[in-house]
Amino acid sequence: MSKVILVTGPARSGKSEWAENLAIESGKSVIYIATARENSQDQEWQQRIQKHQKRRPQDWVTLNVPVELAATLAKVQPHTCLLIDSLGTWVANFLEQDDTSWENTLAELLKTVRLVDADLVFVGEETGWGVVPAYPIGRTFRDRLGSLIRQLGAISESVYLVTGGYVLNLSLLGSPLPVAKPEFRIKE
Repeated sequence: MSKVILVTGPARSGKSEWAENLAIESGKSVIYIATARENSQDQEWQQRIQKHQKRRPQDWVTLNVPVELAATLAKVQPHTCLLIDSLGTWVANFLEQDDTSWENTLAELLKTVRLVDADLVFVGEETGWGVVPAYPIGRTFRDRLGSLIRQLGAISESVYLVTGGYVLNLSLLGSPLPVAKPEFRIKE
């Protein structure tokens, strides 16, 4: 039986480490899906990527998938565990898409997640806990990622919040929001 798990939280909270722990605990072959684009001109970014790489067990397969996430998930073999790290970098790779194209990309991903016959562990950042970004692209990123996290959380078996050095299982501690209703618009 496949599971969908979402691990979320702020920067440097330990999200990835907790997701890696969950992948190991699955007892299945793990495929690590890295959504970041490498940039040899940015040494600090490359060091972050290398830090993640060094922490992974040697027997894990790593796939670099900055864009084609739904297509990659659709091809996965049953009885495996996929660790997708992270949704924030994946969303950032689509910031140039218009809203309609983005909604189609998002719908395709969510549809695919429901059909995959493998365990999926997603890592996603919480970006909406701070100030509203001053620039349109920042607001687009925050809104798109927040919407994705909420929709993925709604179809996940377990949702974990990692913050302050602690892991909280929100699925056990919280209550899911009711399904969102279409926006009510006042006619002018």
